[in-house]
Parts: sequence; C-alpha cells; structure tokens
Amino acid sequence: MPSDKAKRDRLLAAIAELDVDRVRLMEVCGTHTMAIAASGIRSMLPENVSLLSGPGCPVCVTPPQVIDAVLELSMEKDVILASYGDMLRVPGSRPGDSLLRRRALGAQVETVYSSVDAVELALQHPEKQLVFLGVGFETTAPGTAAAVLTAQEKGAKNFTLWSMLKTVEPALRALIALDGFQIDGFLCPGHVATIIGERGFAYLPAEFHLPGVVAGFEPEDILLAVYLLLRQIKEGKPRIENAYPRAVSHDGNVLAQRMIARCFEARGDVWRGLGAIPASGLGLREELSGFDAEKRFQVRYAEAEPPTACRCGEVITGRRRPEACPLFGRACTPEDPVGPCMVSSEGACAAAYKYQGVL
Repeated sequence: MPSDKAKRDRLLAAIAELDVDRVRLMEVCGTHTMAIAASGIRSMLPENVSLLSGPGCPVCVTPPQVIDAVLELSMEKDVILASYGDMLRVPGSRPGDSLLRRRALGAQVETVYSSVDAVELALQHPEKQLVFLGVGFETTAPGTAAAVLTAQEKGAKNFTLWSMLKTVEPALRALIALDGFQIDGFLCPGHVATIIGERGFAYLPAEFHLPGVVAGFEPEDILLAVYLLLRQIKEGKPRIENAYPRAVSHDGNVLAQRMIARCFEARGDVWRGLGAIPASGLGLREELSGFDAEKRFQVRYAEAEPPTACRCGEVITGRRRPEACPLFGRACTPEDPVGPCMVSSEGACAAAYKYQGVL
C-alpha cells in the first residue's frame, strides 16, 4: 500500500492538474479547521485555491449575550453550572469575564466530559440546581437528549438543560444568503454527517448549484475532498459526494435522529456572525419542559450583540482571515482571549495562532 506521503503527493498532483480558476472553498467543521492548520494543507494547495473557515465551531457561534446570561446565573448560590471545558473560557461582552473568572469569585462551575456526567452530578447534589450547558450541533444532540431522558428516568428533578444546540443546514442557508457571499463549494462536516447522513446536504446542489463533499479528518481525507470539489467545479456538475464512507452513510444514524426528534424541536436561535436564524436551534419539547433551564430560571437575553473590536463573526463566515483581525496575536491570544475563536480548541483563530504563529 502507498504511504500517507505518497497518497498526499498523488492528490496534490491531481489537484494541480485540474487547473481551475480562482476557487474559494469552505470547511464547516471545527475539527477540519484544526486539521487543516495542523497539517499545513493551505500552504500545499495552488495559490488559486483558498480554504476558508465557516461556522463549524459551536462554541464560536454562541453569541456574547448568551454567555452574559450564563455568567449572571452562575452567581446564584444554589446553582451548579456544568459544561465542557471550552465553554468555561469563553468571555461574555466584557473582556476577561468568563465562567473560569466567576468560579474564582465563588461560582459553582464544574467541567464534565459527557452530558450524562452532569446528571450524576445532579444526583450527588440534590440540594442544588444543576444546569448543564448543552453546546454543539447534531453530533452532540443525541448524547444531550440521552442526558435529559436519564434525568427523567432517575428522577433527577434538580437537573436542567440550557440548550445551546444548533443545526447546520439553517446556518449554511443563512451564510449563502449573505451579501457578498463568495464560496464555490463546501467541505461538509464529517461528524455531523455521521448523524444526518450524506443526504443531509442535498440542498446545496439542488437549490444553490453548489458542490459539497463529506470529508474525513486525516490530511489525505481533506485533500481528497478538495480534489473532488475542484473536479465538480471544473465539470460544472455540482453534487454531494461522500469521501468518508467508513463513517458516513447515505441516510446517517437513524436511531440518533429519532433520539433528537424525541427530545427536541426546532426553534429560532442567534448565531455569532449570522444573527437570528429561524429554526436553527434545538429546544426541549413541551413534555420535557420541566428540564428546561431557560424556563425554570426565566432567562432573559440582551436584545443586540454588543459592539466589540473582535472579528470572530467575520472569521466564521469566511469574510476575514484570523490574522486580519486587529486583535489577533496582540490583544487576543490563547492565554488571554478576547473572542471565542481564540478560546475553542476548534476555533479558527486558535488554530491559526497555534500552527502558523503570530503574523
């Protein structure tokens, strides 16, 4: 079998031979963003092929007014907040104000590694209200649903979910509708595709005449996806291709889809950089509303995203490179982040800083 380097060289040669005009491709997955930066793929591609990062990091697309509301709730003495590690470092509208800071001030904030761990934490502290911050796309939605159903089964009435779950299709539709949209094809997210399947992206060619390729996460997977996208563009025949068949099927994970449908229903949500998008979030169904943190604590949000010099919103919509943000590597670093794209382990700014250095 050929080595990884041999596969890479063969794919790069095939990409060069296509000789396409200037092309802008977008990956819509934070893991792709990090893999592309780590492997130096951008520097390997011809100058006329650009790879841009899209709204593929759930932490990055969570708007600051949501973080502000979380920070306010964190100071309630009978509340324990539980979430994955990245969320603890995301600042709200005030620089430096994060759940980590609030924990230092006495807030009860816990890191968990799975949603079900949060249920166990609730059972261990029946005298407290445990609020799990459920962040993610379709990939994490089934596990979050399992946590709610587990809490129901075990009678953990002090467990609630603050659902920040979002779905990819409405966001891509909103992105395509932006003024000045200039993307020629999409590297579709492999993790999300394991749930919704290859057919979950059929609207791209059918409605927008845009090609899409479901991609894996090794450098060779990504280069293959780039090649297939460029070939489609060269042929003028956009379609959805599955370059990750070892994990993604045409229909996806039907059981996971049923789990999501059992617990959640679509609702409007706000995305950093894209604004309010109808039916782009996942809220708990009425029959599970007793586990809805937003309802139990009557959460209120600020009406507008506060102005800031952070350009995360432009970065995750492909309108600006991370290095073009005036704060990148200066006022904003992984040690002292201003925006979520520098916080998240899948953020475009964090990837650019870690693997490309300060420009």
